[in-house]
Amino acid sequence: MQQYLVITIIGDDRPGIVEKLSALVCAHGGNWLECSMAHLAGKFAGILRVAAEDNQVLALQAALGGLAEVKAVAELAGSRPAGSVELRRCRLLLVGQDRPGIVKEVAHVLASRGVNVETLESWTDVAAMAATPLFHAEAVLALAAGTDLAELQNDLERIADDLMVDISLAAENTV
Repeated sequence: MQQYLVITIIGDDRPGIVEKLSALVCAHGGNWLECSMAHLAGKFAGILRVAAEDNQVLALQAALGGLAEVKAVAELAGSRPAGSVELRRCRLLLVGQDRPGIVKEVAHVLASRGVNVETLESWTDVAAMAATPLFHAEAVLALAAGTDLAELQNDLERIADDLMVDISLAAENTV
């Protein structure tokens, strides 16, 4: 029977980290299913989901713990949480003048509505005309079936004015 592992890694960025990690997964009969990895401030960080046979899980976890290039933690996970309900997805897009607290305020609104952040990517760049830093964020959100998307949008628009950002939501398929 297959088990699923969620593996987090972090270490000094250098060539060959993904190759070493993928070779280790393969050597233990694992199947690399999905990942998100990035270079951040000189570090290489990532998270990935791997399927492995029951009899290989402990050996794979031990091998990951022995990597010198990165710190790796592998946790057993299910394919879908037990008792999970039907969810709807929506995409959040945000852009505005960079300042501390943007993520905190948006995350507070989402948490107060029971919205789960499934993916979140953010970055800064410089506004072309004004040469001021802009903050961008894109997220995929999971909403319980009863969550009103229009009410969520209204809640986000209320804080958008204070944060001086533009926030939009767009409905996607069900999960």
